[in-house]
Amino acid sequence: MTSAQRLSRIYARVGLSEVTRETAPAIGDVVVVDAGWVFDEALIRALAGRPGVALVDETGRIVAAHLPSSAGEDLSAIAADVPRLTAMELGSAYNSELRKREPPVLERLTPETVDAVEKRLFKGSYKGVTDLVTKYVWPAPARVVTRWCALAKLTPNMVTFASFLMVLAAFWLFWTGQYGLGLVCAWIMTFLDTVDGKLARVTLTSSKWGNVFDHGIDLIHPPFWWWAWFVGLGALGFAVPHGGLLLAIVVGGYVAQRVEEGIFLSLFKVEMHAWRPFDSFFRLITARRNPNLLFLTSSTAVGRPDVGFVLVAAWTAICFVVHASQIVQGLLTPRGGVTSWLSR
Repeated sequence: MTSAQRLSRIYARVGLSEVTRETAPAIGDVVVVDAGWVFDEALIRALAGRPGVALVDETGRIVAAHLPSSAGEDLSAIAADVPRLTAMELGSAYNSELRKREPPVLERLTPETVDAVEKRLFKGSYKGVTDLVTKYVWPAPARVVTRWCALAKLTPNMVTFASFLMVLAAFWLFWTGQYGLGLVCAWIMTFLDTVDGKLARVTLTSSKWGNVFDHGIDLIHPPFWWWAWFVGLGALGFAVPHGGLLLAIVVGGYVAQRVEEGIFLSLFKVEMHAWRPFDSFFRLITARRNPNLLFLTSSTAVGRPDVGFVLVAAWTAICFVVHASQIVQGLLTPRGGVTSWLSR
């Protein structure tokens, strides 16, 4: 995808009409952009809302501006009194959607910088606060596969559908006690779940339906996997003491923790895991899908999938208490004091 193609997609997403020198309106404002640069969508969005300013690179060169159409399209000829803002001054380092602090993308695109720009765009598409597998294991292979998907013209929804098939396969394999193959499918699903979001962000092809499809799968499937795992234990002859109680803790605990996160967000308008450094750290290991799969994978590797299920139940109970304490601590914090440490 060329810089011009990327800009066209950004314009459509932020509600700007793309015009040429011949079709530009005689009156009114226009956003003029140097297509030799790669821009973060947030920068174009911010510039569209700031008439009368110019965006400059780190050397002070103007690379985009929002000016009256009468000013022309020559960025080098912009009047000296036009306010000049850097990417950090125009945009923001804090991305609440991705729960991270990172300067917005503004990179010169040349044949020599293509690889570096691709790396920068992929890095910018990654969530800052997530689980330890997604954060530390998947980035390198996910970048390779995301690039291949983009070159092959695969859409994010295609990748999401493939991950959905892996969800179904893992469920059936867990249910029948075929844990080895089931875990292979489960881990493939978690990897594809990383790829589809990155592909959508770097190619600017995310959609409301795609978000619903992706996030809906993410939200709903984990308790079904844990239920299937429990059933599979019986199929293999493993007797789990207080199995019904443990299943209730695992499944009910998952639902309860998602409710806790919703309560925190509703009360404080901040994601629970983005509040303090501890909260972001705990998101790495809290009883979500990937950390739970680590318990189950390691226990299966030593021939005790039943022990893995018990560990998941115990960890789920502990995490429920931790999240409940976070809500209580938030309530005890002075009004307005619960803000993301990443935004400070």
